[in-house]
Amino acid sequence: MKRLISIFLAVCLLLSLAGCSYDYSDYIPTGGGLADDAQKPTEPGGTDDKIITLTLYKEKGLNPYLCTDFVNRPLMSLLYQGLFATNSRYETEPILCGSYSPSGDYKTHTFTVDPKATFSDGTLVTAADAVASLNAAKESAYYKGRFLHITAITLSSSGEIVITTDTEMRDLPILLDIPILPSAQLSENFPIGSGPYILEDTVVGPYLKKRTNWWCNAALQISTPAIPLLEATSVAGIRDDFQFGKLDFAITDPSSDKYVDYRSDAELWNCESGLFLYIGCNQDSAVFDRPEIRSALTYAIDRNRLVTKFYSGFAESATLPASPHSPYYNKALAAKYGYDADKFKEAVTAAGKEGSTVVLLVNSDDSLRLRAARAVADMLRNGGLQVEMKELGGSAYENAIKRREFDIYLGKTRLSPNMDLSAFFYTWGELSYGGLDDVAAYTLCLDALADEGNYYNLHRTVMDQGLLCPVLFCNYAVYTNRGVFENLSPARDNVFCYSIGK
Repeated sequence: MKRLISIFLAVCLLLSLAGCSYDYSDYIPTGGGLADDAQKPTEPGGTDDKIITLTLYKEKGLNPYLCTDFVNRPLMSLLYQGLFATNSRYETEPILCGSYSPSGDYKTHTFTVDPKATFSDGTLVTAADAVASLNAAKESAYYKGRFLHITAITLSSSGEIVITTDTEMRDLPILLDIPILPSAQLSENFPIGSGPYILEDTVVGPYLKKRTNWWCNAALQISTPAIPLLEATSVAGIRDDFQFGKLDFAITDPSSDKYVDYRSDAELWNCESGLFLYIGCNQDSAVFDRPEIRSALTYAIDRNRLVTKFYSGFAESATLPASPHSPYYNKALAAKYGYDADKFKEAVTAAGKEGSTVVLLVNSDDSLRLRAARAVADMLRNGGLQVEMKELGGSAYENAIKRREFDIYLGKTRLSPNMDLSAFFYTWGELSYGGLDDVAAYTLCLDALADEGNYYNLHRTVMDQGLLCPVLFCNYAVYTNRGVFENLSPARDNVFCYSIGK
């Protein structure tokens, strides 16, 4: 047990140990169900009788719409709740949502807030709070990509949340795990929430205090009455604090230039980030202007080598443009587009492109992506092409990609949880570089949003036409001291994922 200052221990002892009761007899989760281990209430010997220390970049705040730092965001899953929660298998469960009623065409979606839900100050969570919060999230850098097809979020005359979309969306709830804040605190750095903990600050430092008046039941990954927060100064400092036993939990981004290696004897968990690495083609390229050569790109890429050598295993190979852990990823279809160097060589020869020079554009501000791009260039050279690297940073890269000054580029973006590809294919789409806008592909995107079974047709078309060449999805690395967490199952945007058993 780590040594804590006496004042803080006194605070911990004074906190009430009263918790929630746990009853899961009536809960049937969406989809295949959550893992049994992830649903067990905390038993004696769990985290409720331990002191667990987490970390906080205090100057970056804990506002989920303003703070994009991955170090702080795990704390948000203890402080805030959304209308829904999504677990690591992309299964959704209503949390603040009391009821949900879509229209017949799935373009108007009506929600109510659970009448029992309260913020940590005891005030009720209202539909007006949810409307204001979602509209604030729509304008945020972190969440705005989820709102491409959401045209309005309004409060009805009867006090319900009404979300309208420009297309049929049956999986809209998967996008609504966005934290709901009091409408008066949307721009505050440390707003209150409706989650199981509340942030407190004392002369000895910040900590999270367990709510004794929490409104719902849950089997929590952390149930200790107080969680000390060690203020972070740098990623290296967090690593050192963890390795010297001052921290019990650390989250890192192995795809970041700021990543530092952890070499302590710890438990390691992968957590999806949604960051998607892919190759895009210039549709006017002299080499990649035809679908048969574009579609062959997938066979040139040894994804497992990239994952192992450059991403230290903290990524998932993907031959389809969706997370392999999502329900939208068809493994049988994905197997058809795996690495096959000979197949790529044959396609290059058959197209009469052997020895042709292609320009590979990459953002040099991202050093890991730059190294991966150089490895991709070698893979293409092995397939019979000459490759000229175009390594640009900042505005020079942005201008080059907009002006189509490339044959192919290695791109990186964060896909929304429903793996919507619309931004690649609609006219003037934010990701439609190289003339990628395509009416037929965009229509398939809309079909997929209407029925997830249509993702198969979308992905098959994307791959057979060579519209995109998926490479991998990046993960965060979560380190914990051994024995602290028995069954941690970190989900994207919800590291300490829990069920409230509705």
